[in-house]
Amino acid sequence: MADNDQSQVLTVNIVTPDGVVYSHHAHLLVVKAIDGDLGIMANHEAIIAPLKISEVRVHRVDENHMDSIAVNGGFLEVSNNQASITADSAERAKDIDLRRAQRAKARAEEKIKTAQSHNDSDEMLRAQVALRRAVNRISVSGHQSQ
Repeated sequence: MADNDQSQVLTVNIVTPDGVVYSHHAHLLVVKAIDGDLGIMANHEAIIAPLKISEVRVHRVDENHMDSIAVNGGFLEVSNNQASITADSAERAKDIDLRRAQRAKARAEEKIKTAQSHNDSDEMLRAQVALRRAVNRISVSGHQSQ
């Protein structure tokens, strides 16, 4: 890639209500949309897609570097070599507190047991989402930047 050839570069931004969590240039962005996995490169057709609670992988332009970010759902919008993810929360792998995520997983599992014993479907749904978020954070924490 030529140094000044911006037509082959995708700018990736991840934003939460707390502000910008991530912003870098990339060759490839990989996300899990509700309808399946998406690989986004420069010059991709404009799209908007809802995302699952999952890992986002950004293959950066600098020295074959890859970043992993845990996102809790949200939306991806791609247009004009700009990929923007808007999510309720997002954490880079290097910023995840593994012990805290493991405690959140244990709490969610306990809430699931309680909801099952009380036949509480609303609490069950909330606990299942909390469990998916915790498991995602634990998984992503093992994918430190390469």
